[in-house]
Amino acid sequence: MLPESLQNYAIATALEEQQAGAIVGGHSERNEPTLFIAPDRIVPVCTYLRHVQEFNRLSGITAVDWHPADPRFEVVYLLHSMPKNQRLRLKCWVSESNPEIDSMTGVWRSANWYEREVFDMFGIRFRNHPDLRRILLPDDWEGHPLRKDYPVHGHKYSYQNE
Repeated sequence: MLPESLQNYAIATALEEQQAGAIVGGHSERNEPTLFIAPDRIVPVCTYLRHVQEFNRLSGITAVDWHPADPRFEVVYLLHSMPKNQRLRLKCWVSESNPEIDSMTGVWRSANWYEREVFDMFGIRFRNHPDLRRILLPDDWEGHPLRKDYPVHGHKYSYQNE
């Protein structure tokens, strides 16, 4: 059932009709809806939003670390429909014990770099990503700097060319 705070949004109602049960919560701020999506339903939801609802632009993917809560991570998708001039935020919860979710690269090619950045900074893996490797830090870097349990002063890293 669609949360009461989202029942006035046509996009939430249409998504609930098309992908029943995929929305597990949500809210609205500043007249922009945020939909919490079941992680195992994120690909069909985004495919529907892109091809039927015209959310043709993926503005970004990021994550939030809610350590020590479980599930620990929130993966955030920022969508934009240029034809309708609408924005939509999707969120999925991912556990610390298995920090992975399906890749959006098959829906939006631009997901490639966003997912690599989230992987690099948070350690969240994206299943079926074509080239999931670090993008900001060296390949041999230890840890994921945007995790809340990462050491405040970082890990010591020595550059070989010093």
